[in-house]
Amino acid sequence: MEQEACACLAGAYEALGDDRRALPLYKRSTALRDSLFGQANATIITRIEMDHDFEQQQLADSLTEAKRRVEVEMQHQAEVAEEREARNIALFSGVAILALAGGLWSRLRYMRRSRARIQRERDRSDQLLLNILPGPVAQELKDNGSAQARDFEYVTILFSDFKGFTQISETMSAQELVGELHACFMAFDGIITARGIEKIKTIGDAYMCAGGLPDPSTSNPAEVVHAALEMQAFMEARKKESEAAGKPAFQMRIGLHTGPVVAGIVGMKKFAYDMWGDTVNIASRMESCGEAGKVNISEATYALVNMAKVVKEGKEVPAFTFEPRGKVQAKGKGELEMYFVEHGVEK
Repeated sequence: MEQEACACLAGAYEALGDDRRALPLYKRSTALRDSLFGQANATIITRIEMDHDFEQQQLADSLTEAKRRVEVEMQHQAEVAEEREARNIALFSGVAILALAGGLWSRLRYMRRSRARIQRERDRSDQLLLNILPGPVAQELKDNGSAQARDFEYVTILFSDFKGFTQISETMSAQELVGELHACFMAFDGIITARGIEKIKTIGDAYMCAGGLPDPSTSNPAEVVHAALEMQAFMEARKKESEAAGKPAFQMRIGLHTGPVVAGIVGMKKFAYDMWGDTVNIASRMESCGEAGKVNISEATYALVNMAKVVKEGKEVPAFTFEPRGKVQAKGKGELEMYFVEHGVEK
């Protein structure tokens, strides 16, 4: 029992990656196993020797009557005993080897199943963490137990909001409303993920994401503008389907702004990756000052994307076209230059 307990504990610690505790237990298990095997063999050999001595004594008592016959019988008995001893040793050795092999195989299967279960749980927890935090931030949190906030010089923030959400939602059941939001946000998740953009959060019908963090190389301002236009295209197609089915449909405003932010994690309970800075406020104003079905961008974002190109039919053409709006009054920010942007067309 002690040998099996030591072997079980050694396997458990090894599965947990704690080799320092696993090694002494493994050594102890091996020593006990070898001791048990040696004791079993010694007992078998002793019993065989005692049987042999008893037979020899009986033969010795009959020497006076038939010495020659006894000698022949003794020789025969010796041969039989030798064969029996060899057979018994082979039998017990085979049984011991089979038992040992079975035990080792059982232990190996148990360890493999344990490792597989541990890996599945680890993968599941990692996936849940990646659904909450960006990959580099999640890794830093796992390695250090915390993640430091960082400054980013150029981050393009996207805010979206459904026009007349409160009025339209009053015409829908709770299940229909949640189902519609889920369908839209799932589509948005797929669009931004394909372009390396990081989802930040949703609040009610508002959707927020950002390009250029936590790894600035994953996306640029043009990618965020492309994603915004694809989101509006999805909403337009969704609106046509809903109207054809006689259902209420949403229209969406989108606003973008590019600038510096501080991003990181605050708190430890239900924590989330978030951003702070005036760039966030201006991006929110771009959305609120926009129009349904349009993508409204700031002057800072315009300066970074107005020369963007795409290749069509082997030629470079402007990626976007712009509609200058001039200075628009934004709550708490005064007048700000704004532009509506659409996908470029070949001239």
